[in-house]
Amino acid sequence: MQSVLDEGNRFMSTMLDVTLVRTPGVCGGNLRIDGTRMTVNQIVTLHKQGLTAEQIVEQYPHRTLREIYAVLAWYYEHKVEFDEELAAEAANLIDR
Repeated sequence: MQSVLDEGNRFMSTMLDVTLVRTPGVCGGNLRIDGTRMTVNQIVTLHKQGLTAEQIVEQYPHRTLREIYAVLAWYYEHKVEFDEELAAEAANLIDR
């Protein structure tokens, strides 16, 4: 995690260096944390079930708070599009 200071030494923003990728044939092509098999959908689902980032890390100790917070930040920035994608995936599963 990297923080940026302004001239008054106040924190202005924080960058969470976590890369999210889609790879055909890996985790069904779902968006995931690069180098892992943990998908954005998994993290978002756990969060929607009421788990905090800390509780998710407790369940998946090989993940870091930085990764979980970065995924949740990405999700909330792209919530409408991602929720639509999840709904379409769910509809496809029901149709099978």
